[in-house]
Amino acid sequence: MFKKLPADWAPYIQEELTKPYFLNLEQFLMEEYTHYRVHPKKEDIFNVFDYTPFQKVKVVILGQDPYHGPNQAHGLSFSVQPNVSVPPSLRNIFKELESDLGYKAPQHGHLLKWADQGVLLLNTVLTVRENEANSHRNQGWEMFTDKILEVINDKKEHVVFVLWGNHAIQKAKKISREKHYVLKGPHPSPLSSYRGFFGSKPFSKVNSYLKSVGKEEINWQL
Repeated sequence: MFKKLPADWAPYIQEELTKPYFLNLEQFLMEEYTHYRVHPKKEDIFNVFDYTPFQKVKVVILGQDPYHGPNQAHGLSFSVQPNVSVPPSLRNIFKELESDLGYKAPQHGHLLKWADQGVLLLNTVLTVRENEANSHRNQGWEMFTDKILEVINDKKEHVVFVLWGNHAIQKAKKISREKHYVLKGPHPSPLSSYRGFFGSKPFSKVNSYLKSVGKEEINWQL
């Protein structure tokens, strides 16, 4: 049910798709997509790999699970298609972006420009049942996204990992602080953003680190 992995990602994670836990996950998802509304669309689940080639990855923004409202999720964490209204979590991200760097919030929530620059917009879980947050937890996705982080950790250097929310922060143990830079913070959801997300200045911190290791900074303006 999954589309083919792009050639640059396949050598690192293709084998994962044949492991028993992933085959069980695939069977679970086939049932879910048959009997419920599930997001994103099946063909969009692996979009994160299409939009950000492995060789370009220099920032990972890790969220929780996809948006669970109709037509919102399209395979990139926190992003929605240009014609979809901006969800509350992303509105809060844009508020912090304006506070941090002075960029006004755009009229859309499509984060493809970030992905194109090497920002891997990943969730810990890649699917969700409509209107049921966390409904696909503990079905195998966490093991798969662990593998993605391990590969980036092992094969690359000086990547910034931005971990938003407790589910993302739990992944910190997969990341070497000697090779990479880790930023942890509350999830930008209205339920938790007031606990320290606002004022955390993640965008300028990411760019300061990239500059310090001789990498091109991210243009966060959309």
